[in-house]
Amino acid sequence: MSSWVVDLIVTFVKVLVAVGVFMGLGAYLTWFERKLAGHIQARMGPKLVGPFGLLQPLADGLKLLTKESVIPRNADRVVYYLAVVMALTPSLLLFSVIPFGPAFTIFGYQVKPVVADVNIALLLVFAFGSLSVYGTIFSGWASNSKYAFIGSLRKAAVVIAYEVVLGFSVLGVILLAGTMSASGIVQAQVERGVWFILYQPVAFVLYLFCMLAESGRVPFDIQEAEAELVTGYNVEYGGMRFGAFPLAEWYLNVVALSAIGVILFFGGWSGPHIFGPLSPYLWFLIKTFGLVFFVLWLHWTLPRFQAKDITEIGWKVMLPIALVNVVATAVVYYLLA
Repeated sequence: MSSWVVDLIVTFVKVLVAVGVFMGLGAYLTWFERKLAGHIQARMGPKLVGPFGLLQPLADGLKLLTKESVIPRNADRVVYYLAVVMALTPSLLLFSVIPFGPAFTIFGYQVKPVVADVNIALLLVFAFGSLSVYGTIFSGWASNSKYAFIGSLRKAAVVIAYEVVLGFSVLGVILLAGTMSASGIVQAQVERGVWFILYQPVAFVLYLFCMLAESGRVPFDIQEAEAELVTGYNVEYGGMRFGAFPLAEWYLNVVALSAIGVILFFGGWSGPHIFGPLSPYLWFLIKTFGLVFFVLWLHWTLPRFQAKDITEIGWKVMLPIALVNVVATAVVYYLLA
């Protein structure tokens, strides 16, 4: 069998595994968040459907699949359906450039645990992240609802502010690593023996804020604001189409951006080999879900910001700090190089 056929088969298997694993993971993060919220609020959370409520996500999925979905009378049907695709697809594409561990050999063939190991991985992350907002805008426009439309405009305002800060927050890491490849950034930290968060603590804080804003999590969830907009941009969706939006934005985006944050600031899969040959992969999962836990914890701890406060913080506070951090990193790196 020729090498290109083997490469094609391996890539196809990687895609199937990634889509299956992370779609299932996104569903079960709903269970995890409810359990976490229950413990924070001194209650049990899901406990009746299956042991410890573990079958609750399956029950929710079955309910959404069998639930009637009513389309608004004057909705733009093409854009209405396209919005669901535009919300879900970019979130899944984010996982294509994330390396989950070092390469390993199976049957004499070297396999990299990443779908696309490219040297512009961070550029693709920004591109996919920017595309996801179109799902929100399309849904607000096509629904022919003032509540949905206001929610989509709020999301657009937040993304415009925080995409800029996100780009500048990772420039310091790119300068230190000398590459935009995700694997290259991890390798640079392994070779130095130091995680980049020690060099770039300010950049990490900025990235964390941007991650919350990008995924629409508290305290940046103004596009859903239930007390003001019912559920915001997806208020006119029903059934599984309704479930696709929070699955993509609240859960898949959070996991993907947490994994990218681990790659940028926490050394990726680096760590002591205390788990045997699976150590790199387990360390990557532990670090990633440490960040995911932190994001979910904030949801049930902080109040929601007002829309004007979110954009003002992005433009007037975070962007200047990000610019100063990039310039300081460049100067120090030039002087010490």
